[in-house]
Amino acid sequence: MTIRALIVDDEQLAREELEYLLRRVDDVQVVAQGKNGVEAVELIRTHQPDVVFLDVQMPGLDGFAVLKKLLDKSRKTPLPNIVFATAFDKYAVRAFEVNAVDYLLKPFDEVRVRQTLQKVKNRLAESQASTPASSNKPGNANGAGNSGIGPAMNIMDDRLDALVRLLEQQQAPMKPSAAKIVLRVGGRLLLVDQRDICFASIEEGTISVVTHSIEGHSNCRTLEDLLDLLDPELFWRVHRSFVVNIHRIQEVVPWFKSSYQLRMEDRRHTEIPVSRAQTKRLRELFNL
Repeated sequence: MTIRALIVDDEQLAREELEYLLRRVDDVQVVAQGKNGVEAVELIRTHQPDVVFLDVQMPGLDGFAVLKKLLDKSRKTPLPNIVFATAFDKYAVRAFEVNAVDYLLKPFDEVRVRQTLQKVKNRLAESQASTPASSNKPGNANGAGNSGIGPAMNIMDDRLDALVRLLEQQQAPMKPSAAKIVLRVGGRLLLVDQRDICFASIEEGTISVVTHSIEGHSNCRTLEDLLDLLDPELFWRVHRSFVVNIHRIQEVVPWFKSSYQLRMEDRRHTEIPVSRAQTKRLRELFNL
């Protein structure tokens, strides 16, 4: 069985990378690409793919809005399987793993893409198994149209309805619970605006947070705990030991063997390494 796939992402490099990985699988056909949510809706209606690889964050109509439009009961377009693509694992894990076919984190990994395709195959087989055999019995010579498709589509409707409800519940935690972060500086506890933070680092279990004017310590035990308090639109984990504010990056410094360092806007102009796993994301972020 050939899987007909549609890719929707506002980043051309991400689309090309995913298409390259999908084309390496023999039984997958990429039928089209779209660069925004409006195109996604039209391409799904036109091509009726088996699976849509849908970016979450796109200008205008984002992945959530696309999904809601597909669930409009007044539209008769068959609903495809949905695989979400995102650069922010913080809410991907929480929201998508439950009811979507799967989610993929950027930059894409070939092994992970193949695992996702296997899940899609399983879902398609499950939908086919839900089609009543009676649709092929005598008296239904023409297939009885909707009688065979209905139960399978109802299953997908129910799953996507549940997913939309879950996404709506999860969108609130995506935003930080507080605009300020508490830092220990000497014997004082200071409230620091997140936007003033340049970067945070961890060494021997201690998290240091640096702004343009001060340097203190967070009571969080891990960088993951700190990220739960920070705005995911601003902060990016560029290395296992570093989180940076993307608006406080002063310079991208080419390093040896096609690697990079980030020179920050703090007083020391600290240079922070970018892990190889995050290099592609860096190139996409700044069009390098």
